[in-house]
Amino acid sequence: MKKILISPSILSADFSQLGIEIKKLEQGGADLIHVDVMDGHFVPNLTIGPPVIKNLRKYTKLPFDVHLMISPVHKYIEDYAEAGADIITIHPEATDNLKESINLIKKFGKKVGVSLNPKTEIKTLIDEIENINLVLVMSVNPGFGGQKFMPEVLDKIKELKKIKDNGKYNFDIEVDGGINFSNSKKVLEAGADILVSGTTVFKENDGNIKTNIEKLKSM
Repeated sequence: MKKILISPSILSADFSQLGIEIKKLEQGGADLIHVDVMDGHFVPNLTIGPPVIKNLRKYTKLPFDVHLMISPVHKYIEDYAEAGADIITIHPEATDNLKESINLIKKFGKKVGVSLNPKTEIKTLIDEIENINLVLVMSVNPGFGGQKFMPEVLDKIKELKKIKDNGKYNFDIEVDGGINFSNSKKVLEAGADILVSGTTVFKENDGNIKTNIEKLKSM
């Protein structure tokens, strides 16, 4: 049976007690901690930077799955690597040279993620597919939590799964945006390995994080 990984997004956590929230996620069975970094430029929202991530690092041993929605991204990779990111995910549109940015992430010993917005085609990363550990498929337009899942991305997930299987590649397929109990099964059936969920994990079932993570894993 395929192992389903859950990477809860702390975008939906209580920002006044992020350390405690992260501990709750670990105790509730999360596999990774998804950290959304937004610059108010590449996407229309502002969130957290390297100092906050560095301070949060002491609260858990779970991998920090850091999604950089910032542009230009290349010059900030080192800062997030040193802050404690384990996976650094970037957007092809946010760098002048995807290959160089991927190599820089690897230079710091971090796993490489590349994110595809709903309208970004798979071909934008295909030349670097062997060097990528994770492909993050956005199922909403990035910028804000709580958005509705876009079902049209299911075809993209299926295509990525086909590329992965045919080429015997090792990258994980992660899906982020509007993931809930009613659509997670379709996302997993399409080929996802990792589900990012914020609102569902933190808000459903009166905020019972353990119950919500277990339910997502049992789909």
